[in-house]
Amino acid sequence: MALKDSLKQHHMNILNMNIRKILTAAIVGLWGIHAASAQEPLTLKEALQYALENNESIKKAYLDVEGGKHQVAEVRANALPQVEGSAALNYNPVIGKLVFAGQSVTIGQPWDSRFGAQLSQQVFNQQVFTGLKAAQATSDYYRLAANMTEEQVIETVASNYYQILVNREQLSVIDTNLKNIRVINEIVSNQYQNGLAKKIDVDRIKVNITNLENQREELINGVSLLENQLKFSMGMPIETQITLAEEELKEIPELGDFAEDSSRLDRLIELQLLNKQLELLDLQYKANKAEYFPTLSLVSNYNYTTMTDRFGYLYKNSESPIAATFGAAVVGLNLRIPIFNGFATRARMGKAKVDYLKAEQDLFNMKQSLNLANENAKIQLKNALNTIRSQRENMQLAQEVYESTQNNYNNGLAALTDLLDTENALTQAQNSYTQALLNYKIAEIQLKKSNGQIKSLINE
Repeated sequence: MALKDSLKQHHMNILNMNIRKILTAAIVGLWGIHAASAQEPLTLKEALQYALENNESIKKAYLDVEGGKHQVAEVRANALPQVEGSAALNYNPVIGKLVFAGQSVTIGQPWDSRFGAQLSQQVFNQQVFTGLKAAQATSDYYRLAANMTEEQVIETVASNYYQILVNREQLSVIDTNLKNIRVINEIVSNQYQNGLAKKIDVDRIKVNITNLENQREELINGVSLLENQLKFSMGMPIETQITLAEEELKEIPELGDFAEDSSRLDRLIELQLLNKQLELLDLQYKANKAEYFPTLSLVSNYNYTTMTDRFGYLYKNSESPIAATFGAAVVGLNLRIPIFNGFATRARMGKAKVDYLKAEQDLFNMKQSLNLANENAKIQLKNALNTIRSQRENMQLAQEVYESTQNNYNNGLAALTDLLDTENALTQAQNSYTQALLNYKIAEIQLKKSNGQIKSLINE
């Protein structure tokens, strides 16, 4: 009866623990929010916030956003006035002459220097104007890409987090079963020494203990691997020690019919990104087409020239009889009219149109894929909920069968093999239940993602 009461108490404990909460263990190391002397368990919300601040992919994505701002500024510069300065110092060992009315006139001095400034301003250039729109659209594209990176990181971190919780729960199940079977082993071993049990019974129990110990070791290693993956996806140093917060299992809600959400597609970052890509390709087509347009620009320059026969007099007073100084200025308009470039512009426009049509097909395929993912997530969520209910009942039934078999074994009405079989069946039922919880959480994450609401996990 002592064996019966002990095993019954152990299994009642694990049953209650399965239904109410997921337990985990370890210690948060030097995690940035808390001092080493006052560390706290890591909740899912904290893990997601840490990942959004420290994940390297997110940091890189926001560097692209910053680079996009500079790209906009670079293109905008083409529409602003362009000012240049110039200076020159020349020595002319041979000076040219100009013949006029039979007389030759020297047209220079051995030394001359020039200082000038040039200004140009685009008055009409369709390529520049289209480029400004494209630069702004590119900046928006980088922002959308950064948001999509955040969503991908949230999905990865949340999935890893729940996998660790479930694996630790399965580890707890194995620890409880090991404790139970070691109690049985001690009793049967004593019975064997007193001639009341067979050696094969002792061997069977040892085989079960070895199998459970191997499963336990595999789970411990698996938890370590998952924790490392979680830390990597969070951007946390791998050597940091973490513990996940003790999570109370929420009551599984009743799922009704999923309401039609007309704004779901508008929230999906993948479609926003492809639409922005279409906008960029359309602007590329327009930029190529703009090569047919004439361009008009305002130009102006001013030069100040000094000439002399001696280097030392270049920068003396202009009244010096051997030095000449004068200025010159020009203001005008430059008109460029493209006429024929071998059909190169037409070829570029054709390629841009093909790229646009391909992107349209990508957009259509993405909508189909996202609708498929949404429908599959709904089905998986319903299946997971049904599995949880059935596995919960199955686990309770396995507990009852085990207790009945245990009672029969204590009264000599059941063989040890039957007791071990029901023990294994109970363990499998408990693990199947926790696996069903994980499947439900993963399906829930996928549904939120396919609805464009995965960032709501941060606020839960």
